[in-house]
Amino acid sequence: MSRREALGHIGAAALLGMSSTAAGGDAGSKSSAASAGGKAGITPAAAASGAKTDLLMRRIPSSGEMLPAVGVGTWQTFDVTEPAAKAELEKVLTTFADMGGRVIDSSPMYGRSEDVVGELSARRDLRTRQFIATKVWTSGKAAGIRQMEDSMRKLRTKTVDLMQVHNLVDVDTHLKTLQEWKQSGRIRYIGVTHYAANAHDAVAKVMAANKLDFIQINYSVGEREAEQRLLPMALERGVAVIANRPFAGGDLFRRLRARALPQWAAEAGCASWAQLMLKFVISHPAITCAIPGTGQSVHVVDNLKAATGTMPDAALRAKMAAVAA
Repeated sequence: MSRREALGHIGAAALLGMSSTAAGGDAGSKSSAASAGGKAGITPAAAASGAKTDLLMRRIPSSGEMLPAVGVGTWQTFDVTEPAAKAELEKVLTTFADMGGRVIDSSPMYGRSEDVVGELSARRDLRTRQFIATKVWTSGKAAGIRQMEDSMRKLRTKTVDLMQVHNLVDVDTHLKTLQEWKQSGRIRYIGVTHYAANAHDAVAKVMAANKLDFIQINYSVGEREAEQRLLPMALERGVAVIANRPFAGGDLFRRLRARALPQWAAEAGCASWAQLMLKFVISHPAITCAIPGTGQSVHVVDNLKAATGTMPDAALRAKMAAVAA
């Protein structure tokens, strides 16, 4: 069963359960999640509309700039050539922007992803509404400069909002270049990334030794290692945090998709497993933005709904963690 199928099956069951709770067992009640979870309650009509919503905004500590708490990752999903796939991705980017989304994360490691983001964004004149993050993923100063300039050409932009050293590859060399580029205005923010918990100590070492605007690390209800050191350290040092792998690389969906969404999910305004998992991530005070990957516009709508309405408190976060254990 795909996520699209799971959304239809699980979302419908969840909405039915929430309606029963809100109306004393009347499955035909129209109050559903809205009475329990505010704006985050999602209906089939809202899921299809992509109408602009008031998204949770998070502050970048180094500047005070505000960003929506849910973005889009492009690994695998944007590495396409087929016209039909690109047409759907154009809809993804347009829907994302129309709903107020901004952060789009890519990398030269992701095949054609940068090219596709740049092409489709230019076609729909979306660049001024986007916060573009990409990465340098090579060794050597000259090679890094060539790669970053190539990324800017592919993305069709003269300025990259956030340039990150991908997986800490030749990190000391590239951070010197990034500082120079930031001072010259070619990039606005600098950071480092990794996707694995066994690299968290290395990320912490780099964060301690350098003035970073962002780190990007794996964090989800199924991968919580960052809570031990990196997230408290980011709060202390004033570093923004982008959470990659918010669905644990799809492992969480594979474990949960056959199960009905618990009725208590309505307390946090969650109408799908995706919203529940994303709300867990973005409700942590250190997280600036989560970047779930998707190639389908219906998923963009569902994901962005997680950045609306109430956020789970400590008790609800504990329930979320328990259900995903």
